[in-house]
Amino acid sequence: TARTTPWRDLGWKALASNISDLAAMGGQPAFALVTLGLPPATPVDKVQELYSGMTEIAAAYGAQIIGGDLVRSPTAFITVAITGVTDDATMVRSAARPGHQVAVSGPVGSSAGGLRLLLNADDNGLSKDNPLIQAHRRPHPHIAAGRILAESGVGAAMDVSDGLAADLGKLGVASGVAARIMMDRVPAIDALKTAYPADWPALALYGGEDYVLLFTAPPDVMATVLARLPDAAVIGEIVAGAPGAVEIIGSDGNPISANAAGWDHFAANTAAANANRS
Repeated sequence: TARTTPWRDLGWKALASNISDLAAMGGQPAFALVTLGLPPATPVDKVQELYSGMTEIAAAYGAQIIGGDLVRSPTAFITVAITGVTDDATMVRSAARPGHQVAVSGPVGSSAGGLRLLLNADDNGLSKDNPLIQAHRRPHPHIAAGRILAESGVGAAMDVSDGLAADLGKLGVASGVAARIMMDRVPAIDALKTAYPADWPALALYGGEDYVLLFTAPPDVMATVLARLPDAAVIGEIVAGAPGAVEIIGSDGNPISANAAGWDHFAANTAAANANRS
């Protein structure tokens, strides 16, 4: 909605999600095509703001918007097709193996925390510079981290767009493995823990739209990566088990029951989905 994501930030996010997919493969963005469908009554200045956001992030990541289309539509939509390049082997979801460590390239839960602030707080009490709101409106894909992962020999990676637990489950399905997460190792920024002291673990596990990288690697490769990525954190391990199963272990060493789900694009609108998406 316009309240949670202004037009300029919407343009930024439209490309950010696609650039993040390239980061997850170890690529560098090159060219993008943008198709925009809009109702006839859409104000021209809003469209200009949208494209300003897209050109901002394209410039920031060295991409070029080389064309696309503008069509009339009863419902607004944006479709982005983007290409990227890499000199290294492309990282995939299907290369995780038992014995691999599981890590993320940065903190999670911030975007979901920002969305909750925007939905629940008085507009006058919010600052656009709040780190949670910035994380939701202006995510920064981890292109540089993706390049380091690929150069270091990481084979399995994806970006966290639909929630850490859900995305780890998808990686597990693709690789035919299960995973175990240690909740006390999952990184989150102080602003999230301060704003939601009781709920931040759920936001970190199930929130989505963080666009950090989730990856697995043998311990020796992981050590190389951690030496080059100080913000990365090992949060668990890949184990043999039902493909896609994710066990979450609390700080007391006991399993934590999953009480929410990540975003499912083809599911009915659930409470969890509504809590995590604008």
